[in-house]
Amino acid sequence: MARQLSMATRKELIGAVRQRYCNAAHAEKRQLLDESVALTGYHRKHAIRILGCAPEVCASPPVRNRVYNEAVRQTLIGLWEAGDRICSNKRLKELIPILIEAMQRLR
Repeated sequence: MARQLSMATRKELIGAVRQRYCNAAHAEKRQLLDESVALTGYHRKHAIRILGCAPEVCASPPVRNRVYNEAVRQTLIGLWEAGDRICSNKRLKELIPILIEAMQRLR
């Protein structure tokens, strides 16, 4: 049985192989993956994930722009609660005109 590598050594190895892996053809990727799995002791699927992903991409989730401002968000929450917190987006979308009409009548 092969001796286990330290975590720092594994990270160095993955860092060295990552660029070659990203630019390699399918057959070469398979060979690089086999070698990496044998050396690091990682499960094959885990090795695929860490070899194919740039570290800066994995470090933080993507930043999304807000679609609605706070006033619209609060209004939608009010409509959602008035509709007994209906869960399906399609069903809520169909119910919104009915809820708005009912709320205008009650004003």
